[in-house]
Parts: sequence; C-alpha cells; structure tokens
Amino acid sequence: MCRSQAMPENWRISMKPALAISLWLVLGLCGSAFAQAAPAAPAEMISNYRVQHGEGRVTFDSTLTRLAHEQAAAMASKDVLDHNSALAPFASRIAVVKYQRAAENIAFGYDNFPKTLEQWIDSPEHRKNLLMHGASKVGVASAKSSTTKRTYWAMVITGGDGLSKSAAHRATPNRAEGCRMKILGLCL
Repeated sequence: MCRSQAMPENWRISMKPALAISLWLVLGLCGSAFAQAAPAAPAEMISNYRVQHGEGRVTFDSTLTRLAHEQAAAMASKDVLDHNSALAPFASRIAVVKYQRAAENIAFGYDNFPKTLEQWIDSPEHRKNLLMHGASKVGVASAKSSTTKRTYWAMVITGGDGLSKSAAHRATPNRAEGCRMKILGLCL
C-alpha cells in the first residue's frame, strides 16, 4: 500500500540542485558512450551516400581515422589547407595501410561533418573519392586552428584487400638476389 505525504512548499527549490546534479551525472556517464560511438557516424553517412549511388558501404577504421586526424591537426596547426605540405605527401602517409587504392578529401570552414560532407558531394573531385569503386574502409577527423578557430577536416578512404597479387609478388624479394634497397616496403 502506498502512502502519500504532503510535500513542503519549498520542495521545488530544494530539489533543483539535486536534479541538476543528477542530470549532470547522467550526461557525464552517457556522454562517454556517445563520444565513443561518434567516430563511426561519418562512416555511416558516407556509406548511405555511397549506397544511394550504387557503391558498397564503408566501415569505420581506426588506423585511417588516426591518419586523417594527423592530417587535420597538421593543417590546423599551420592554418593551411593542403594535401602535401601540411604534414607529408599523401602517398607517403598512406603507404602504411597497403591498400590497392586510397584517396583523401580535405576541407575547412564547417564545424560539423554533415556540412563538410555536403561540400565534398558538391565538388566533382571530392565526390569521385567518396564514390571510389571498391572502397571498404574510411577514417574521418577534424581539428580546430587555435589562431583562426577554423575547423579543418580530413577523410581517408581505401579499397582493395591489401596489396594486389602482382604488387605483393614484386614486394617479396627473390632470396637469391637479396635486397639492394628498400623503399616504402618494396625490395629493389
């Protein structure tokens, strides 16, 4: 049996701090779960766009996201939008993942990914990268310039299951010959 008791007149005032603290705790605990799920959201948005245009879905990749973050952070720290001079040429940065195909989109100006994605979709070259045939993995990151407060974005998208058989064959040295020089994992 439930008993009812009259609440004092000032109950609303005394409950406000408790409610605020409770809300803060719930948001704090749930916020970390939302933060962990957030990086996959751009991959889902890119996948949805790709499916609408007859291409396969891509999945979030932590290594590609790290590479994208390094590029975005370098552009933000130098306050320059550039594929090659902010950090290093794209070809050398992407060599660590060893996929058959890879592309990078960069942008600045928007504080959120949906607007950045729209900008890339509206650009023929960026759209071509978003719709790369056979792409399977993607990483997206942003960083804010401390001087101009611009948000810089980088996306790295890859396709193919590692090196092709012919590229893997070229990368494997003939044991009789040995390696004379090794560049980007290739034995010459």
